[in-house]
Amino acid sequence: MTVLVYLIPVALLIGLASLAAFLWALKSGQYEDMDGAAERILIDSEPDGKVGGKVGGKIGNNAGSR
Repeated sequence: MTVLVYLIPVALLIGLASLAAFLWALKSGQYEDMDGAAERILIDSEPDGKVGGKVGGKIGNNAGSR
């Protein structure tokens, strides 16, 4: 029962910190353009029309090359 003396204030502090973080996100404009982020992934950003590309060098597994 004495553990509740510690758990209730900790739970309230975590709840208040979460509320403060949410209100900060609202104030800083994190939720302003919800549709733009969802549609931005569909836009092809390569000028030559290619989709994707190499990341970090060679594509494929070169473990089999001898």
